[in-house]
Amino acid sequence: MSTVKRNILLTAIFLLLLYFAGSAQPNNSTAPAATITENELNAGGNGLKENQNKASNFIIAEILVNGNRKTKPYIIERELSFKRGDTILLADLIAKFEYARQQLMNTKLFNEVVVALKSFRGYQVDVEISVKERWYVFPIPYFKPVDRNLSAWADKNYSFARVNYGLKLYWDNVSGRNDKFKAWFITGYTHQFQFSYEQPYADKSLKHGYSISVSHASLKEVNTNTVDNKQVFLKADSIDYAGKYLNQLSSLFIGYYYRPAIRTRHSLLFGLTMNKIDSAVLVANPKYFNNGQTKIFYPELTYRLEYTKIDYIPYPLKGFMGEIMLTKKGITSDMNLLQLTAKATRAWDLGWKSSYTLNAGGMLKLPFDQPYYNSRMFGYGDFYLRGLEKYVVDGVAGFLVRNSLRRELLKFNVNLSRRAGSHSNIPFRIFAKTYADAGYAYNKSFPDNSLVNTMLYTAGAGIDVLTFYDFVFRFEYSVNQLGEKGIFFHVKNDF
Repeated sequence: MSTVKRNILLTAIFLLLLYFAGSAQPNNSTAPAATITENELNAGGNGLKENQNKASNFIIAEILVNGNRKTKPYIIERELSFKRGDTILLADLIAKFEYARQQLMNTKLFNEVVVALKSFRGYQVDVEISVKERWYVFPIPYFKPVDRNLSAWADKNYSFARVNYGLKLYWDNVSGRNDKFKAWFITGYTHQFQFSYEQPYADKSLKHGYSISVSHASLKEVNTNTVDNKQVFLKADSIDYAGKYLNQLSSLFIGYYYRPAIRTRHSLLFGLTMNKIDSAVLVANPKYFNNGQTKIFYPELTYRLEYTKIDYIPYPLKGFMGEIMLTKKGITSDMNLLQLTAKATRAWDLGWKSSYTLNAGGMLKLPFDQPYYNSRMFGYGDFYLRGLEKYVVDGVAGFLVRNSLRRELLKFNVNLSRRAGSHSNIPFRIFAKTYADAGYAYNKSFPDNSLVNTMLYTAGAGIDVLTFYDFVFRFEYSVNQLGEKGIFFHVKNDF
């Protein structure tokens, strides 16, 4: 292949990845950049190799960071399980180097991380951390017809009036402290805007942080019912309401974060929400809100506890991570919901480039008598069974279990021009997998759909492709308990 054709191909691949960033918010990076071994530690000289045989303690003298043009050095050192002056056994030092690399990759700030021994002076050692930073600013044009697919849009003569367009801006690491800014401007068929800022390390101790977000959406379509396990939408132009909004939703949220150490994070989120619907929505579903209301205003309070000890968050192959979330919405009968959500992932390295991953999650909503607006469960966001993607399952209590067996098939880099800097290599890892899922959703108020109040089962096989910026391309062939088969494509690793 000529150099010109190769560059065109690589450019096309890169632009394709940026396109998918419009639907999957850019996180970052793929797989381990390097693994620290005893041989690398011994690179400092024969004296250290002799000392290792004595199981001696080594003192961390200096921690040197390079490659971080934007990220503050203390943000990098925040992720380390060791600090200057610590006394550590050689065997423990090897493990701590690998853990440090994993933690830094999981910050989603870097394409590559190498943690290594730089030099030693007797029993004093200097540690060097080399990083390659990612791009942090992503202005992404947004253009999407509101119809289900292009054929449905063609039936409307490709009307531009049925298109949403605008700009989504993602800006990570704004001040070099792993803070994030997000802004959405969407107009056309619907009007939406959103601003949010998150600063996880706002004080000198790097343990406390905050966030703030404000959003508004004016919608001409509302999901009013679930029929035959599929969403049913009420559209303004279908009821001679052309130009009129059926739903207006505004919210303001303020968050507080506390991260006392490395693995555990607490967050507390308080918000106010105003949700207004047109009376036509109640005609379509009188139980859409409680008490026949067309406008509800309510406070919301959420506490979340997260624990992470995993090799790579976007695609776990070894370790554990989990979270528990408790949410209270409303204080009156118009909105009265107490929701408990929990999910966990445990991954085992089986050797032979294979791993087994178990995902489990559950949801409980009290009281059980909830309006349709509060009854969403499977099929919304990342909470679904593989093989039932085209369906939704509503409920007030349920659980989900996923089992995945993976084996790495290929691992390689595509080399670009050196002038690309930290993006001179695009890493790829390809996995084959088999999987089986099970779930159950209890629905007291809306029991008419066949997938509620019954056990759900799916299974399948597929190929996963990992590349930089945490993109996971999943190609899956699934079969569900209805006997339906199909090929599904996803751009991220859910759950």
